Amino acid sequence: MKFKVKDAKQPVNNPEVLYQALLKVWKTFDYIARQKEYFWVIHLTTRNMIKSLEIISVGTLDASLVHPREVFVRAIKEHSYSIIVAHNHPSGNPEPSEEDINITKRLQRVSETIGIPVLDHIVYTDQEFVSLKNKGYML
Repeated sequence: MKFKVKDAKQPVNNPEVLYQALLKVWKTFDYIARQKEYFWVIHLTTRNMIKSLEIISVGTLDASLVHPREVFVRAIKEHSYSIIVAHNHPSGNPEPSEEDINITKRLQRVSETIGIPVLDHIVYTDQEFVSLKNKGYML
């Protein structure tokens, strides 16, 4: 599922900007929908402007399956300059799990091969977020 961001006028130069853009879309989901885990790919231009937000996986209350193929397929087709990935934690705790850290490292390895950088991985809730880059889990 792909979402266009109509009022993306500010470059994504820090995770707060991305979190606010995600929240605009996220708050349109009803309460029941927000009880599942969603894995997003945010496609960026050469100027770090958001081209689109894409949900590539819908999971359960505490898990979402993610494979690099699904993360990068639209980024390649749409010539995204870079991407940021994000997912929610319905538990309300945005701290990344070991699985979150592992998939982030895997995505970074793949991104080096195909030339589309993964700039950050945001784990968010309705109230707060954590940037894996700011936590030191990414290069």
